[in-house]
Amino acid sequence: MTIDFILNGEDVVVRSSAELRLVDILRDFFNLLGTKTSCLTGCCGACTVIFNGLIVQSCLIPAFRIRGSEIITIEGFSQTDEYHDIAEGFSRAALWNCAVCENGKILAAEALLERISRPERQDILNAFSGIRCRCTDPDTLVQAVQLAADIRQRRIYGRTA
Repeated sequence: MTIDFILNGEDVVVRSSAELRLVDILRDFFNLLGTKTSCLTGCCGACTVIFNGLIVQSCLIPAFRIRGSEIITIEGFSQTDEYHDIAEGFSRAALWNCAVCENGKILAAEALLERISRPERQDILNAFSGIRCRCTDPDTLVQAVQLAADIRQRRIYGRTA
Protein backbone atom coordinates (compact mmCIF):
# COMPACT_ATOMS: atom_id res chain seq x y z
CA MET A 1 0.00 0.00 0.00
CA THR A 2 1.08 3.57 -0.64
CA ILE A 3 1.14 5.80 2.41
CA ASP A 4 1.59 9.56 2.34
CA PHE A 5 2.18 11.58 5.48
CA ILE A 6 4.17 14.47 6.90
CA LEU A 7 7.38 13.47 8.63
CA ASN A 8 9.34 16.11 10.50
CA GLY A 9 7.75 18.82 8.38
CA GLU A 10 8.30 17.13 5.01
CA ASP A 11 5.71 15.45 2.78
CA VAL A 12 6.77 11.83 2.29
CA VAL A 13 5.39 8.73 0.58
CA VAL A 14 6.29 5.09 1.26
CA ARG A 15 5.15 1.76 -0.09
CA SER A 16 4.63 -0.57 2.79
CA SER A 17 2.87 -3.74 3.72
CA ALA A 18 -0.04 -3.32 6.13
CA GLU A 19 1.56 -5.38 8.90
CA LEU A 20 4.48 -3.03 9.42
CA ARG A 21 4.35 -0.66 12.36
CA LEU A 22 5.23 3.01 12.41
CA VAL A 23 8.45 2.26 14.32
CA ASP A 24 9.53 -0.09 11.50
CA ILE A 25 8.75 2.48 8.82
CA LEU A 26 10.66 5.22 10.61
CA ARG A 27 13.72 3.06 11.16
CA ASP A 28 13.75 1.00 7.94
CA PHE A 29 12.55 3.52 5.34
CA PHE A 30 13.93 6.75 6.81
CA ASN A 31 16.85 5.57 9.00
CA LEU A 32 15.43 7.51 11.98
CA LEU A 33 17.09 5.48 14.69
CA GLY A 34 16.15 7.77 17.58
CA THR A 35 12.84 5.94 17.58
CA LYS A 36 13.97 2.73 19.21
CA THR A 37 12.47 -0.73 19.24
CA SER A 38 12.47 -2.21 22.70
CA CYS A 39 9.42 -3.88 24.21
CA LEU A 40 7.23 -3.74 21.06
CA THR A 41 4.16 -3.72 23.34
CA GLY A 42 3.82 0.00 24.05
CA CYS A 43 5.04 -0.31 27.62
CA CYS A 44 8.48 1.26 27.69
CA GLY A 45 8.32 4.52 25.70
CA ALA A 46 11.50 3.93 23.70
CA CYS A 47 9.59 4.31 20.43
CA THR A 48 7.77 7.52 21.38
CA VAL A 49 6.89 9.98 18.62
CA ILE A 50 4.49 12.89 18.30
CA PHE A 51 1.59 11.71 16.12
CA ASN A 52 -0.89 14.43 15.12
CA GLY A 53 0.14 16.42 18.18
CA LEU A 54 -0.15 13.54 20.66
CA ILE A 55 2.51 11.36 22.23
CA VAL A 56 2.18 7.78 21.00
CA GLN A 57 4.19 4.59 21.13
CA SER A 58 5.03 4.00 17.47
CA CYS A 59 5.29 0.25 17.98
CA LEU A 60 1.49 0.23 18.43
CA ILE A 61 0.62 2.18 15.26
CA PRO A 62 -0.03 0.03 12.18
CA ALA A 63 1.13 1.36 8.82
CA PHE A 64 -2.36 2.05 7.50
CA ARG A 65 -3.08 4.48 10.38
CA ILE A 66 -0.31 6.87 9.41
CA ARG A 67 -1.83 7.87 6.07
CA GLY A 68 -2.44 11.64 6.08
CA SER A 69 -0.93 12.12 9.53
CA GLU A 70 1.83 14.34 10.84
CA ILE A 71 4.67 12.66 12.69
CA ILE A 72 7.54 14.29 14.54
CA THR A 73 10.51 12.22 15.65
CA ILE A 74 13.37 13.25 17.92
CA GLU A 75 15.51 13.88 14.83
CA GLY A 76 13.07 16.47 13.50
CA PHE A 77 12.29 17.98 16.87
CA SER A 78 15.97 18.37 17.78
CA GLN A 79 16.27 21.07 15.10
CA THR A 80 13.89 23.42 16.93
CA ASP A 81 14.22 26.11 19.59
CA GLU A 82 11.67 24.19 21.64
CA TYR A 83 14.02 21.20 21.80
CA HIS A 84 16.78 23.42 23.14
CA ASP A 85 14.46 24.80 25.84
CA ILE A 86 13.76 21.26 27.05
CA ALA A 87 17.37 20.13 26.78
CA GLU A 88 18.48 23.14 28.82
CA GLY A 89 15.79 22.53 31.44
CA PHE A 90 16.79 18.88 31.72
CA SER A 91 20.45 19.86 32.03
CA ARG A 92 19.85 22.55 34.68
CA ALA A 93 17.86 20.06 36.77
CA ALA A 94 20.64 17.48 36.32
CA LEU A 95 18.10 15.10 34.79
CA TRP A 96 20.09 12.33 33.18
CA ASN A 97 18.05 9.78 31.27
CA CYS A 98 19.24 6.50 29.86
CA ALA A 99 19.67 6.15 26.11
CA VAL A 100 16.50 4.06 25.86
CA CYS A 101 14.04 6.59 27.30
CA GLU A 102 15.69 9.98 26.72
CA ASN A 103 14.10 10.76 23.35
CA GLY A 104 10.66 9.72 24.56
CA LYS A 105 10.95 11.95 27.60
CA ILE A 106 11.98 14.93 25.50
CA LEU A 107 9.03 14.43 23.15
CA ALA A 108 6.65 13.89 26.08
CA ALA A 109 7.84 17.17 27.58
CA GLU A 110 7.21 18.93 24.27
CA ALA A 111 3.70 17.53 23.87
CA LEU A 112 2.90 18.62 27.42
CA LEU A 113 4.34 22.11 27.04
CA GLU A 114 2.39 22.59 23.81
CA ARG A 115 -0.83 21.96 25.75
CA ILE A 116 0.05 23.51 29.12
CA SER A 117 2.63 26.29 29.19
CA ARG A 118 3.06 26.14 33.00
CA PRO A 119 2.36 22.52 34.02
CA GLU A 120 1.85 21.49 37.62
CA ARG A 121 3.43 18.42 39.19
CA GLN A 122 0.48 16.12 38.48
CA ASP A 123 0.25 17.31 34.86
CA ILE A 124 3.88 16.33 34.39
CA LEU A 125 3.60 12.96 36.06
CA ASN A 126 0.49 12.16 33.99
CA ALA A 127 2.23 13.21 30.76
CA PHE A 128 5.09 10.81 31.45
CA SER A 129 3.00 7.87 32.63
CA GLY A 130 3.46 6.00 29.33
CA ILE A 131 7.26 6.05 29.60
CA ARG A 132 8.14 3.38 32.10
CA CYS A 133 11.83 3.70 32.67
CA ARG A 134 13.24 3.76 36.16
CA CYS A 135 16.32 5.79 35.33
CA THR A 136 14.71 9.08 36.34
CA ASP A 137 13.60 10.28 39.75
CA PRO A 138 10.05 11.74 39.48
CA ASP A 139 10.94 14.84 41.54
CA THR A 140 13.86 15.64 39.25
CA LEU A 141 11.67 15.07 36.20
CA VAL A 142 9.06 17.53 37.52
CA GLN A 143 11.77 20.09 38.25
CA ALA A 144 13.30 19.62 34.78
CA VAL A 145 10.01 20.13 32.94
CA GLN A 146 9.12 23.17 35.03
CA LEU A 147 12.56 24.65 34.32
CA ALA A 148 12.06 23.96 30.60
CA ALA A 149 8.70 25.75 30.80
CA ASP A 150 10.37 28.77 32.44
CA ILE A 151 13.14 28.81 29.84
CA ARG A 152 10.56 28.68 27.03
CA GLN A 153 8.54 31.51 28.56
CA ARG A 154 11.67 33.67 28.84
CA ARG A 155 12.63 32.89 25.24
CA ILE A 156 9.17 33.69 23.87
CA TYR A 157 8.19 36.60 26.07
CA GLY A 158 11.51 37.81 27.45
CA ARG A 159 10.32 37.08 30.99
CA THR A 160 8.60 34.38 32.99
CA ALA A 161 4.83 34.21 32.56
